[in-house]
Amino acid sequence: MHHETSLWVWVAFLLFVLLVLALDLGIFHKKSHAVGFKESLVWSAVWIALALCFSGIIYYWRGEGDFMLFLTGYVIEKSLSVDNLFVFLLIFSYFKIPNQYQHKVLFFGILGALVMRAFFIWAGIAILEKFTWVIYLFGAFLVFSGIKMLLPQSDEHDLEKSWVITWTKKIFPTSPHFHDDKFFVRLNGVLTVTPLFITLIFVEFSDLVFAVDSIPAIIGITNDPFLVFTSNVFAILGLRSLYFALKGFADIFHYLKYGLSIILMFIGLKMLFSHFYHMPIWITMTVIFGILTVSVFASLYSNSKKKKLSAP
Repeated sequence: MHHETSLWVWVAFLLFVLLVLALDLGIFHKKSHAVGFKESLVWSAVWIALALCFSGIIYYWRGEGDFMLFLTGYVIEKSLSVDNLFVFLLIFSYFKIPNQYQHKVLFFGILGALVMRAFFIWAGIAILEKFTWVIYLFGAFLVFSGIKMLLPQSDEHDLEKSWVITWTKKIFPTSPHFHDDKFFVRLNGVLTVTPLFITLIFVEFSDLVFAVDSIPAIIGITNDPFLVFTSNVFAILGLRSLYFALKGFADIFHYLKYGLSIILMFIGLKMLFSHFYHMPIWITMTVIFGILTVSVFASLYSNSKKKKLSAP
């Protein structure tokens, strides 16, 4: 059961998102430049502050219950997105994307992600409302995803053999060289895609794969379309700055993956047993925050221990 959100609220929120994105690209990042660590931390703080301000609006507008649902959804999406950031790092490293062009790729990647997320959320909630038994499929899928995340992954990634690149090159004439920060150029009268556009396609595809896990996870917390979409949007909007902040620290939170896998399994089991037991949101929130806190502190402790052992 969820609140009905009036059309003007949806329109107002979407206009706010478009305004923020326009300010971001049109003013603050008008010229392509390498985003430094300090700048990325400032922007990460700005996006988190905006999300917390919005959660305050939810609290006064809809009450404590929806406030906790939004916050839990936001934390889950934000945490799961960290895993996706390392995929971005791999993609940018593989295609040797210059630092000053990475923000633009992520900006347009996020625009595409917002559209994809809106569709996934609408489809997921519509299916769930019409076929309530689908919640068990979602639950089983999340348990499976959590177990899969625990298993050792291969470090070998030959992106050149990926069907994403194969099909992109079949559809579009492709230039092997960068042409400043352009996605398309006209060479000998033919519209040609640059390596930057192929990278963008990869970023979109990685978010599509990521959404398959994350959308059922948040629907396991609430099936209110407005709360699901807004928590997703705020998590995604802060992805770029979070990427530049974490870029130099890819190995610091190496236990976070295990924490996320346990969270996915926990939400999956919650969905599987939802018919027999309705878990209060405060318990769900406490468990998720607890798992994240333990995995972060375990990572930091492990790193400090390694530094002590390696010190002369």
